[in-house]
Amino acid sequence: MTDHTVVGVRVAVHTGFRAARARLKMLARGGMLPRASEVAYGEGITGLAELAGPAAGLTRLADVCLGDLTETDDCAHIALRWEAIGADGKLFTALLADLMLIPAGNQVTALSVTGTYWPPPGRAGTGLGQAIVRRCATAVIGSFLDSVACELVHSAGIAGC
Repeated sequence: MTDHTVVGVRVAVHTGFRAARARLKMLARGGMLPRASEVAYGEGITGLAELAGPAAGLTRLADVCLGDLTETDDCAHIALRWEAIGADGKLFTALLADLMLIPAGNQVTALSVTGTYWPPPGRAGTGLGQAIVRRCATAVIGSFLDSVACELVHSAGIAGC
C-alpha cells in the first residue's frame, strides 16, 4: 500500500464567480480557512480512530499553511498545506493541495480541492486499506469544502447552505 492518496472534491457554490473570489480573499485573510481545516481534520481523525484504533485519535492538526491567493479573470487559487502531529509526537504533512474557484455558470462557481492526503504514520495508520484512506480523505476534504462554500454563500447574502 502507498503511504498517501490523491483526492479531489468539487462543490457548486450558488453565487457568481467575482463575488465568490472577493469573499475567498477575505476568508483567507480573516483566518476562516485554518479554522475550517482544523474542524474538518478533527472530524476525519475521529472517524479514523473508529476504524484504526485509538492511536489515530491522538493525531492533531498542528499548522495550516496557505499560499497567497493568485487570481486571473477565470480562476482563483490558494495552495494549502496541513501539518499534523502524529501519536508518536512527530510532525508530518497531512495534506498538500490546491483550493480553486472557477466560474461554472452565470451565478454558479465551482469550488474544489485537489491534492495529496497522508493518513497518520505509524500504528495510527497501520492496517488501513487504500479504499478506507481514500474515503477518509474525501470526507475530510468534503467537510472542509462544505464549510468554505457555506461561508462564500452566506457572505453573499444568501440564506442557508
